[in-house]
Amino acid sequence: MLLDGSPTPAATERPQDILALLGDRSTLARATSFHVEEAGGQGELTAYRRLRRDVFVHEQELFHGHDLDDRDDDPRTVVLVAKDADGTVLGGVRLGPVADGPDLGWWAGGRLVVAPSARGPRGIGAALVRAACARAEAEGVLRFDATVQARNEPLFRRLGWRSVRPTEVASTPHTLMRWPIGRIAAQTAATKSALGPLLAALTAPPGFVGDDGTPLPGTDVIAACDAIVPSMVERDPEWAGWCSVLVNVNDLAAMGASPLGLLDALGARDAGHAARVLDGLARAARSYGIPVLGGHTQLGVPAALSVTALGRTAHPVPGGGGRPGHAVRLTADLGGGWRAGYRVRQWDSTTHRRSDELCVMTGAVAAARPAAAKDVSMAGIAGTLGMLAEASGCRAVLDVAAVPRPDADATVGDWLTCFPGWAMLTADAPGAPPLPAGPATGAVCGELTAGEGVGLRWPDGEITEAVTSTVTGMGPA
Repeated sequence: MLLDGSPTPAATERPQDILALLGDRSTLARATSFHVEEAGGQGELTAYRRLRRDVFVHEQELFHGHDLDDRDDDPRTVVLVAKDADGTVLGGVRLGPVADGPDLGWWAGGRLVVAPSARGPRGIGAALVRAACARAEAEGVLRFDATVQARNEPLFRRLGWRSVRPTEVASTPHTLMRWPIGRIAAQTAATKSALGPLLAALTAPPGFVGDDGTPLPGTDVIAACDAIVPSMVERDPEWAGWCSVLVNVNDLAAMGASPLGLLDALGARDAGHAARVLDGLARAARSYGIPVLGGHTQLGVPAALSVTALGRTAHPVPGGGGRPGHAVRLTADLGGGWRAGYRVRQWDSTTHRRSDELCVMTGAVAAARPAAAKDVSMAGIAGTLGMLAEASGCRAVLDVAAVPRPDADATVGDWLTCFPGWAMLTADAPGAPPLPAGPATGAVCGELTAGEGVGLRWPDGEITEAVTSTVTGMGPA
């Protein structure tokens, strides 16, 4: 397999080098004399392990007899090898989950080895390290560690790794090092960081800054409005129509409001395209039992869709009602699967549900009345938790192992950063009752503390930073 997990082409199908086809001699002269790929078969695994024995047992005398361990027997372990043009294995590295049981997105790299005859300016060791980092991130890993011999620490630091603490392996000085994976921080920055400066001139009711819905002054009515990304309206109109209802209902549900009705504004290139959008919207409205009260439709224009939802509650639940010491709970519908065309980005947990199941879930916050609630948005679970914490003037710590997630087909990295369909983050005093959300699954999976940002807490007690500061810049509610 290649570094991104796709199958390696057969030897007879291996693509030709584009540089050779273009005749770029100067670039070809600088090309490496080796390539890195996943070990393909028992022969390459045997060659890699033979190198390990030669170096770690005989040359460095770190181990006696062999250096094999239980990670070698784990079928999830990935071995990457560096090979020359003739297919000779020149070096290798392994990576995979650190422990048995569910893959929590915590992987370790190790047993990095390069044949003595291949060491030097060719940079094989550095290439293997870079390849391991790329593969780990492609596998949805959020924590990637390596225990490195102290003499190799400068190499890893030059490659961007961070030193955590000194340790010992086989009575030899080592350093625990960590590859900085900024997937969550990058997503929250891309989707939410501009909001504070952009919205500074606008006002929101005190206590509801940062909420997706807002109480209408002097009434018990809650209003929410969401637009769908135009490219999604263009290429997947039925799903766009469904989601325009879904996201607005979620906004009302997070505030504990009962829905009253919807207003839509649709732009489409022609009547056929508009009909497909409205079909998805109407199906969702029927499923949730919400009337479409009116709206606006315009043809002959670029694709655009936004929906306004109205709901009612006398006691809206704010997104910023959390306080240090409050327990964080995630309640999510784990049914369904990735929406076709949106793998690892959008989890469809709603289109297969009955109306009664959807209504129980959307009424769960109103029934439980936690101190704070926020529906999980395109910022993902971790990013949305950061917004709840920011509005509450707090920091959040998320216990990775306790987060409810689907049994299969979703890595921790994908699950914490995708749009999960229906999922609620709530904060309340420890021991508060769970949300009565029918088919959804809930669990306490963290807490709010003093400070800002979001930390991920791992089974060994280590906390890595997912979001280092506020998410939106809008500040406490």
